[in-house]
Amino acid sequence: MISENKPNTVETVTVSAAEWRAALVGVINRDCPEDEAERSLDELSRLLDTAGGETVVRLLQAKESPDPRTYIGSGKVEELATLCEQNDVGLIVFDTELSPSQIRNLEEGLGDCRVIDRSMLILDIFALHAKTGEGKLQVELAQLKYTAPRLIGRGTELSRLGGGIGTRGPGESQLERDRRHLKRRIAALEDALDELERNRRTMRAARERSGVTKIAIVGYTNAGKSTLLNRLTDAGILAEDKLFATLDPTTRKYSLPSGEQVLLTDTVGFIRRLPHHLIKAFRSTLDEAACADILLILLDASDPECNEQLAVTEQLLRDLGAAGKPTLYVFNKCDREAPEGFVPPAMLRDGAVCRISAKTGEGIDGLVEQIESFVMAGRRRLTFVIPNAEAGALTKLYQNANVESVDYGPENITAVAVADAKTAGMLRRYLGEDSYGQSEDEDE
Repeated sequence: MISENKPNTVETVTVSAAEWRAALVGVINRDCPEDEAERSLDELSRLLDTAGGETVVRLLQAKESPDPRTYIGSGKVEELATLCEQNDVGLIVFDTELSPSQIRNLEEGLGDCRVIDRSMLILDIFALHAKTGEGKLQVELAQLKYTAPRLIGRGTELSRLGGGIGTRGPGESQLERDRRHLKRRIAALEDALDELERNRRTMRAARERSGVTKIAIVGYTNAGKSTLLNRLTDAGILAEDKLFATLDPTTRKYSLPSGEQVLLTDTVGFIRRLPHHLIKAFRSTLDEAACADILLILLDASDPECNEQLAVTEQLLRDLGAAGKPTLYVFNKCDREAPEGFVPPAMLRDGAVCRISAKTGEGIDGLVEQIESFVMAGRRRLTFVIPNAEAGALTKLYQNANVESVDYGPENITAVAVADAKTAGMLRRYLGEDSYGQSEDEDE
């Protein structure tokens, strides 16, 4: 570990042989103090484990500003090369985003070691876990957009054509042909995803018309979102104790004890410094949170970084335009021992909070009660009497409320629906006599 008296130290971890033996590299500076840098490397190690690799060496350097050529400086590159040779390391992962020239300079200074950065590792994990056609297209698009500016030719295989009869002129390099091919492929992927996005918008519009409340389960990666959806709905989706085990959103119907139906959606997990291209490529699926009526933010109560993960989650929700929605905070994994000294943020101590274990089922009944109170807040079961000549009002009722029953009489249509104050006011003229008291109480 790095101490104040010894700013540059190396921690070597003894592990068994693995498919990838890797060194993790981070930097301590004013924006990233020692404890935060250590936690970030811990998370990077978990990402590497998810990708199938294994951490052999951890290196942290106190450096106020990154070296423009190698990020860590030439002296540290030599030290890292020695460590990699001593520990049979073939992969080096930097806990930051490297420029194309930095990757090239590092690989030249580190011999046979391959160099990647945090974004490249996350993209690799997404590629590993993408299952659906849309997920695979999204990952490929993000990878290509990240890779395209990093195509740097080395050696004669990417050089221009030589001189001589029939070969004069600028010619075309392999690098240029690769870039042109990538540009065409990116355009094709964007067109395909635009079509899928139009289909997704159509499905969302249908959900809007149904009047069913939409609840998005959001949170940091590996907080237990998929396990919770499986617990509530028997969705049968993959739930593993790994980062980004779920990439494709899954929506299932769930019936509350009152009989009211809601739609629960398991979403892609969040993480620190989620690559920009990944956010853009997965925008259509991340928008499930923005389109939800209620947010259920799941937190891993056993993780010592629970508060920091909540801050990351809420910032990403703001970036997606999903802030300000009714929110229920759920501390999951309460069957495990809580971190020593953990204190929930002040905003959560008296708010809409519950503690559960999605794995064992502990606290699930209380969670369901909380969800039902959120869904039914401001909503009442009302009777609407609509003259047959004005049957179009029934369409509005279907679009804005949960219609439970409809009775077509000789003169009127009688519909029973669970509606909010806005819908009740819009269709006030059709309210039955037994509904006026409820509607007036609600307006007050």
